[in-house]
Amino acid sequence: MHDDKALISGCIKGDRTMQRQLYEQFASQMLVVCMRYSKSKDDAQDILQEAFIKVFNHIEHFRQESSLGFWIKRIVINTALNYYRKGVYLYPHYDIEEVQHVGAEDVEISKYNFKELLSLLQSLPQGCQTIFNLYAIEGYKHREIAEMLHINEGTSKSQYARARSLLKEMITEKGEMKHG
Repeated sequence: MHDDKALISGCIKGDRTMQRQLYEQFASQMLVVCMRYSKSKDDAQDILQEAFIKVFNHIEHFRQESSLGFWIKRIVINTALNYYRKGVYLYPHYDIEEVQHVGAEDVEISKYNFKELLSLLQSLPQGCQTIFNLYAIEGYKHREIAEMLHINEGTSKSQYARARSLLKEMITEKGEMKHG
């Protein structure tokens, strides 16, 4: 296993062995990120492939101001967002007034495994799914999300509220099915 500097240097030189090692080191964790932004494993794999092409094409621009993994994750997220933007007109956006507020009484999710939670997340409308990921998981502010997605801040907030509401409904429904 090579250190990050050796991997970066080898990738810049076009060394296929180093590129393969870089890919193998980060692909599985980045696929998880892709899965959170996509509707299917096929879409996630397409996003991952496109992201790694960008990584290899732009690795000489990596300034090492952050970890290599963080830099790759940013590329993966941006690639997923671009994938989302291509189809954004296909998905409805909700105004904040249309969404019921989900309060602090949110249902407990710790009893669900990763695959169940991922499935719930992937069943959200695309806009809700993307904004939920960016806000709740990645930690972006609604203002930043609005800039990234070229939407207004209110739309980001309403999509997030809608995502929470839908997730709560799905989890409640799933719980009732298990106990019913």
